[in-house]
Amino acid sequence: MYVFVYGTLTDPERVDEVLETGTVAFAGEATLEGLHRVDGRYPTLAPGGRVEGRLLAVDGRALQRLDRYEGVDSGLYVRVTVPFETADGEAAVYVGDPSRLGLEDVDWPPGPTFESRVQRYVTETGPKLVRDA
Repeated sequence: MYVFVYGTLTDPERVDEVLETGTVAFAGEATLEGLHRVDGRYPTLAPGGRVEGRLLAVDGRALQRLDRYEGVDSGLYVRVTVPFETADGEAAVYVGDPSRLGLEDVDWPPGPTFESRVQRYVTETGPKLVRDA
């Protein structure tokens, strides 16, 4: 599985620390179209635009470590999948809750939870990930 990273996890040392593997699993550069980076307490994404980043090739164990690092259980970030040109046709991306990251001007569609709002945008708008040449 691939994970698109655009902030602190683009740093090889940070990835090694989080994944505890001793080897960085970067699989190239990519651009996520339909979302753009905004910086609060930590970087996150907001609707519209595009953001450049890197791809991580991960297994289930590494994905669990990334979830812990991103605070998925506490709701700091949510993990969603976006279309990508791979055999399984998708990649994961983490999106931080702007209200918890000190950001006021990030507008997601309405919904009962932050995760449902992000998922609604992804489903209705269709951001996609493109591997850079």
